[in-house]
Amino acid sequence: MQTTAPETRIPPAARPLFDEEGFLHDHHLWTDDIATDIAAMEGLTGLTEAHWRVLRQVRGKFERLGAIPNMRQVCRETRLSKDEIYGLFGSCLAIWRIAGLPYPGEEAKSYMS
Repeated sequence: MQTTAPETRIPPAARPLFDEEGFLHDHHLWTDDIATDIAAMEGLTGLTEAHWRVLRQVRGKFERLGAIPNMRQVCRETRLSKDEIYGLFGSCLAIWRIAGLPYPGEEAKSYMS
């Protein structure tokens, strides 16, 4: 359960890279190191091959479609079940944030939590 607002978990030197919700301002700045740092802020350490597979799939879909990918497609294309993905990340919102993608909007954010 998140008890700290995202912006307070972001180190002061990195805050210009992120919006007030903890999303990367420019998804083109995303790197594996930034993903690892965001994951740590989300309470995840040691991203596995399965984590990276999901992150790269979600980023790739976003870059092609410019929208939030369908979770069923992500499951099918990563060969992971919805429960396995939630076990890895905890929520779709965490995946989106760690993948370095921009703020999805209030409506999308509400069902990604």
